[in-house]
Amino acid sequence: MPVQVAIPLFPRFTALDAIGPYEVLQRVPDIDVIFIGDRCGEVRTDSGMLGMTCDAPFDEVAHPDVIVVPGGIGTRVLLDDDRILDWLRNSHRHSRFTTSVCTGSLLLAAAGLLDGLTATTHWGAVELLEHLGAHYVEQRVVEHPPQRIITSAGVSSGIDMALRLVELLTDTETAQAVQLMIEYDPHPPFDSGSLAKADEGVRERAGQLRR
Repeated sequence: MPVQVAIPLFPRFTALDAIGPYEVLQRVPDIDVIFIGDRCGEVRTDSGMLGMTCDAPFDEVAHPDVIVVPGGIGTRVLLDDDRILDWLRNSHRHSRFTTSVCTGSLLLAAAGLLDGLTATTHWGAVELLEHLGAHYVEQRVVEHPPQRIITSAGVSSGIDMALRLVELLTDTETAQAVQLMIEYDPHPPFDSGSLAKADEGVRERAGQLRR
């Protein structure tokens, strides 16, 4: 049986949070990725410029093997949305891994899945994550094998997390082969990809761009 990966979509999610893991996971023949949501049809990203399609509603995908929750500003209005939070709680009981990218961890925390656990998220949502019961750590990927939970930091870290998922679901060589297939060998032109590396001016500009 193929491994089923469910990626929930919601209005104002961040595109790469969903597409990064999708691009990694769909490369493995025995993994099927499905996008789910409140209803079938188009969902617009946080910029409003891109639409993606939900293939099935939550109640038709009750027991996926893997859950990958993307982030985005749209997570904020879902922190008391019983439909997605109940789905997360119930689906996590049966999943092999429940994971998040960026502020998707806020939804895991709101569902009570991160209570007392260390977790990561986008640097702009640290206080909210801790308010919801998790303990923030500044790591790109945070794993809790006994709880079957993995969180990843902002946006691009979802690719790292997905490669780790491929390793856990298959083997190291397959994960390395997927990394080669997508030619994931980052050499960014700047070294400002974390708060620890960015200077004050870059941090201020990032804050302006987030508004």
